Amino acid sequence: MQGGGNAKRAMHPAGGTSLSTTPGSYLGVYTPEGPVPYAGVTAFTRATGVRPKLVVYYSGWLEPFRTGFATTVANHGAVPLVQIDPTDVSISAIADGRYDAYLTSYARAVRAYRDPVILSFGHEMNGTWYSWGYQHTSPVVFVAAWRHIVTLFRALGTRNVTWLWTITIIKTQHGKIPGPSPWWPGSSYVTWVGIDGYYLEPSSQFVPIFGPTIAAARELTGDPILIAETSAIPAAVQPEKIANLFAGIHTYGLLGFVWFDDVASHDYRLRSPAAIAAFRQGAKTYSGLTR
Repeated sequence: MQGGGNAKRAMHPAGGTSLSTTPGSYLGVYTPEGPVPYAGVTAFTRATGVRPKLVVYYSGWLEPFRTGFATTVANHGAVPLVQIDPTDVSISAIADGRYDAYLTSYARAVRAYRDPVILSFGHEMNGTWYSWGYQHTSPVVFVAAWRHIVTLFRALGTRNVTWLWTITIIKTQHGKIPGPSPWWPGSSYVTWVGIDGYYLEPSSQFVPIFGPTIAAARELTGDPILIAETSAIPAAVQPEKIANLFAGIHTYGLLGFVWFDDVASHDYRLRSPAAIAAFRQGAKTYSGLTR
């Protein structure tokens, strides 16, 4: 386990941003109202008293960079985190440059925005549920596409990007979700590592959920790690799981986490007074988040 860490604001070979890499720096949120209105994030802050430092939206392939939304995020003191999803798109075509016109337009828009942006392409690629993921797209092809995108952005001088390589937690039973090493594009193409995982059972705890995947990532790189998507069910145990989440972030010396405040396969929303109180209490251990 990694504990603590020195505050850093450093250039990185995979990007030109200078976002802090101090452990415990980031508490983020995804709300379903994005990326056009900011009402969902505002409501989250009003309910919890917590000002997120990261605001996430999921972007479809060929969707332009949402400069207006990113500007709103920055005006609220946060950084936009964009999960670019190439749903049902040929990843080999991306690697071969057949989508370079789109990527060029996107990179130029991000460059013109100037403020820091966190970009993640094809998240949870070691899972089976996305078209770009395990058993659907070859890891070799995925890596080629990732490297091509990063190289194109660099060539265009788009240096305000933190590249977040986002994997899902390992589940070794029957090899359902393998370790992430086949999808690793190399340290020069990645700034931060993201890990997605959820508290899905009353007995769920941080170490069994995230520990093996953190260890696997650490075998590949010493880059900072962000829990890029997480939440907890059922609602009755949310307060306990929230406290455990904050404790795990500190124990492992991670950057922080992004709370998924939406209804997907389960209702992950933060709604009960006890859960909100636990969230606010945990956020007090992060600097400048609570009102």
